[in-house]
Amino acid sequence: MTFKLHTIIGSTRPGRVGPTVAKWFNAFAAEHGKFEPVLVDLADFHLPVFDEPEHPMKQSYKNAHTKAWAESVGSADAFVFVTPEYNYGPPPALVNAFHYLSLEWNYAPAGFVSYGGISGGLRAVQAEKQIVTTLKMMPIPEGVPMPMVFSNIDANGTLNPPDIYKTSAATMLDELYRWTEALQPLRAQRKVSATAKAA
Repeated sequence: MTFKLHTIIGSTRPGRVGPTVAKWFNAFAAEHGKFEPVLVDLADFHLPVFDEPEHPMKQSYKNAHTKAWAESVGSADAFVFVTPEYNYGPPPALVNAFHYLSLEWNYAPAGFVSYGGISGGLRAVQAEKQIVTTLKMMPIPEGVPMPMVFSNIDANGTLNPPDIYKTSAATMLDELYRWTEALQPLRAQRKVSATAKAA
């Protein structure tokens, strides 16, 4: 079975580095070969600060942007979040995107590619892991931190990854696949439940 892996660009600000990092990882995941990789740019969904009148668990979405986001998230089997660190924490756009949905996230494993200065975005990842566990996701310990990432981006805006990035990415993808496979029966129940509710 080929599982769909969504690599989500978690920053939406102008001038962000996220797309450069995410494009490299998505291409690496394709070469790795265990997943069907899909690059997802959070900025494309134009999510305002959470504005649904009903609790996300009801899946009674009123807004087109929520319905589009729910369809995207619900179609994935696993996620990798490409995240910077803002003030020792996650980017607000990504936190907002988490809060928009509930059941669509359930029983999917999550990996993290983080970037930034000397900490490599690790403090943001620790906070994000607390959120995704509440959404019944499985955040795996393996990750790809990229400290001082700007030194590995050339004048053309291309990431030239050192070997440690590649080794870390391969290790994370191997472990992510194990969890994706193990959690598949629970995701199947989730999708049946959501379909039945929509009917």
